[in-house]
Amino acid sequence: MTTDHITVVKLRTELKEEVARFLISVDMMGPKNVVEYSFKEGGFVSVPPSPPTIILVHLESCTILKDSPEGQEQINSGDWDGGEDDSKSKSKKKSDDDEEEEEVEEAGKGEGEGEGEGEGEEGAPAEEAPEEAKPEGAEPAEGEAATAAAPPPAGAPPAQPGKRVKKLLNAFNFCERAAMTYNNPYRDMSTQTIPLPRQVFTGLISQWMIYDYYAEDFERQQKEKEKERKPLPGVKIKDSEQKRLEAMMAEILQMRTNEAANILDRMICQNLFDDISQDYRYYEDPSDEYRREEGTLLPLWKFCYEKTKKLTVTEMQWNPQYYDLFAVTFGSYDFTKPLPGALCLFTLKNPSYPEYIRFSEVGLLSVSIHNKEAYMMAVGGIDGSLSIYNKNLMDKNPQYQSDSVINKHLGAIWQVRWGEDLADGEFNVFTISCDGKVCNWILMQNQLLVTTVIMLTLPIEKIAGPDGALVPIKASGSAFAFHPTNRRIYLVGTEEGKIFKCSSLYESKYIFTYDAHTMPVHKISYNRFVPAIFLTCSGDWTIKIWEDMRSNPIFCFDLGCSVGDAQWAPYSSSVFAAVTVDGKCHVFDLNVNKYKAICTQNVVSRKGKNRATRLKFNYHMPIIIVGDERGTITTLKLSPNLRLKAKAPKKKEAPLEPRELEIMKLEKILTTVREPNVLEPPPDRESV
Repeated sequence: MTTDHITVVKLRTELKEEVARFLISVDMMGPKNVVEYSFKEGGFVSVPPSPPTIILVHLESCTILKDSPEGQEQINSGDWDGGEDDSKSKSKKKSDDDEEEEEVEEAGKGEGEGEGEGEGEEGAPAEEAPEEAKPEGAEPAEGEAATAAAPPPAGAPPAQPGKRVKKLLNAFNFCERAAMTYNNPYRDMSTQTIPLPRQVFTGLISQWMIYDYYAEDFERQQKEKEKERKPLPGVKIKDSEQKRLEAMMAEILQMRTNEAANILDRMICQNLFDDISQDYRYYEDPSDEYRREEGTLLPLWKFCYEKTKKLTVTEMQWNPQYYDLFAVTFGSYDFTKPLPGALCLFTLKNPSYPEYIRFSEVGLLSVSIHNKEAYMMAVGGIDGSLSIYNKNLMDKNPQYQSDSVINKHLGAIWQVRWGEDLADGEFNVFTISCDGKVCNWILMQNQLLVTTVIMLTLPIEKIAGPDGALVPIKASGSAFAFHPTNRRIYLVGTEEGKIFKCSSLYESKYIFTYDAHTMPVHKISYNRFVPAIFLTCSGDWTIKIWEDMRSNPIFCFDLGCSVGDAQWAPYSSSVFAAVTVDGKCHVFDLNVNKYKAICTQNVVSRKGKNRATRLKFNYHMPIIIVGDERGTITTLKLSPNLRLKAKAPKKKEAPLEPRELEIMKLEKILTTVREPNVLEPPPDRESV
């Protein structure tokens, strides 16, 4: 056989095979991929699709089938009369029963005559015949044994098939004749009415809604009770004044009690941490005298709150009026597992417990304290909402809060900064979010007014939209910083690694663009002595120092892992510090070494891959605070080699201020690495 013949045979065999086909009805207009929110699971869950069957008519009936279990039960109980057919069958059955009774009577007479004629021998074979007909070894059936064991009583009428079995009375329901009373007969009546109209409705209920409803109901009940009393007008005024005075006295007493308890708590903490307090104030590392270009960090206190141990330190800031007080926000950088957040105020006088605690339903990512009114704190959330807290108020809720739907960012707020007060005295806040917007919030009397300062776009070619119009590509903001002297100028860092120099006067155009990093920019910090110098840190492992309006960085330091935060020191123009995700703190001094850090030290515990996230210099004392992913803030003191002051030149007779010395020191460093904008050839001496 050839190959073609074999192929033809296989094809015929395959054609003879039966293939089953199934036709399934599908509702093309029905919804697909339906989900609903589950409070038990804490997220959206899928709902199985509805069946394709459509019910056109549904009528409820009161008729049941005879052969059904319900019908047989009703027939056996005797509650059913049977109708016309059953009446005929009953009459026929009755006639058959009468004929059977006559036959039984005739048979009884015949048996009586036979017994009178012959006894014993003739009657014995007839009686034994049925027993002989049975096979040997056969046993009687259960029904036969029961019949033989319990013969019918003498004189009882024979059981008639088809008759209803007489229902026996309950012996436990018996009572004496003398105590029996007439029992009203029971009658069952049934009726059929029109079904009530039905309506399907849905609603949303939650624990806090139930709580609000109960609170409103309780207030309503209290008001009704007060109305029922109906006191006299004079008495009412007296009672209200008395209540007001009592409430005022109770509040004053509570404030004094809290103040006394706070002082006592601080005294106990001062005694417990006396050695750390002495090191914080007076200890200077003597080994710095024998080391060159090296320094150390002395660990002091550790601040930790029990309820925020599983949260990440997302931002910190020192209070501008009280140098021993700082604010911390807690949240999470893992957006797939949202966690609640918290705002805490810690003081160096009491490291055991926060001075101020406020919890939030969403994680908090940024915080800023007002420069003049230090009790006002602005906080940015992971859901794009802005909250303003007032420490002087006892209320746990924020004094101002952005709307949860319209009046907020579409992404997480990475940074918050207070702006200068307006001419009318209103406070205003600037925020930057990953939705590409820089917004300005104005605190009115009862609300927050928001204005978009700039919409960030990437400096690349626009793409065509659905209708053919060119659409710019948005950039995601990650950090920003305002110029120290000119508050209208600010720098914006993006997740694409770009840095834009912007002005509040020109919203549609960038002043300058820096191609700074290849990964998201985490922090931008201006130098306090020379505002034209600023540094940036990023997730591409680098820290870069820039000069205003220059496209190339002056210094670039590679730290080997992602840099979480970096900041210039407030006491020196050449010192800055940074923290990395491997838990190390790096301190640089450009006046000592321009190529590497003069101090690199592990500052957080490495158990469980703990990472350092934030760093802040204290503006009054030589200490820094470092936050990590486990909700712990570590205080570190800088050794003398890390805070060297600039020395005055010997030739200068007039004394210079420390600020001028710091500016001169940094300018001297920049002259060694700065490239001129225009290269000019030296003058020809021969021509001169």
